[in-house]
Amino acid sequence: MKFKIAIIGFGTVGQGLVEILLSKKEFLKQTENFEWSLVAVSDFEKGSVLCNEGLNAQELLSLTDNSVPLENYTGNGIKGLTPEETIRRSNADIVVETTYTNIETAEPATSFVRLALSLDKHVVSSNKGPAALHYNELQQLAREHGVQYLIEGTVLSGTPVINFVKEELAGNEIKSVKGIFNGTTNFILCEMEKGKSYDEALPEAQKLGYAEADPTADVEGFDVAAKVAILANILMNKSLNPLKIPRRGITHLTPQHLTNALKKNKRWKLIGEITNNDGEVVASVSPQEIDADSPLGSTNGAMNAIVFQTDLLGEVTIFGPGAGKKETGFAILSDILRINKLTKNKFPES
Repeated sequence: MKFKIAIIGFGTVGQGLVEILLSKKEFLKQTENFEWSLVAVSDFEKGSVLCNEGLNAQELLSLTDNSVPLENYTGNGIKGLTPEETIRRSNADIVVETTYTNIETAEPATSFVRLALSLDKHVVSSNKGPAALHYNELQQLAREHGVQYLIEGTVLSGTPVINFVKEELAGNEIKSVKGIFNGTTNFILCEMEKGKSYDEALPEAQKLGYAEADPTADVEGFDVAAKVAILANILMNKSLNPLKIPRRGITHLTPQHLTNALKKNKRWKLIGEITNNDGEVVASVSPQEIDADSPLGSTNGAMNAIVFQTDLLGEVTIFGPGAGKKETGFAILSDILRINKLTKNKFPES
């Protein structure tokens, strides 16, 4: 079976996925028995094009690289469709949803996900909004239509967390989760340890591509709160509103805070935390002084880390990059390959 893919949101993540699919096309065919065809792309700024017989993915990347609208695509295709029209009219088996994140309303992404699932299409998404605010509803809708809603890329980008816990830690009860979920703030804090002020460290993070022009979601902890809510949804079956999770960011910290901590062999980190006390789930986001020699304390730069407390294995720690074009593209790919495997197990080829 050749999977037909539609991409809604052709920014960094969508482009990263297509680059990986192209570069590893033969490798994925040989190692995973996975073949694909890109049938639709729709983006609010770049435009849209749909051809159910398949698009030239390399040409779409070239157009985007040169800031040329997708409507200039030279091959066959229907152009100018809205995302909703693209989802409805495409014959895609998998809809990849990578539009912008809105933590307050989770729109328009949630509407795109609902529509695709209701049309019996698998959805793979890196969008934190729907996963944080509507995960249980969307999973139920996916089950009703016999498809998958997979979101590995929403927490630590390409670093496996969700699938790792579901598969490799299957059988364990997760007692607590504690981690550095935002590489932007971790980079800024590491720079401030060197004596830079927050106002000096932030432009450096923006220059390197770690921080957005408006860094509020990162530095005030909203991004971490969304990721904490997602993990509570998935790991502890508890629906938490990310906007109601107690939260404090890092903007009040000074270089003096950080140097004083280092004198005590401590380091300031923005920590997301979830604890399950006999069914009562408590979550928070806050800067904390962490032992410098601990797994979280020794996590530097834009890296992320997460520590699971389990009943069977005790403490399990995962380190890895929390952002990036290739890294998040890989997270999307890992979910697509999971669908490929589940489909082949359900309908084995003769």
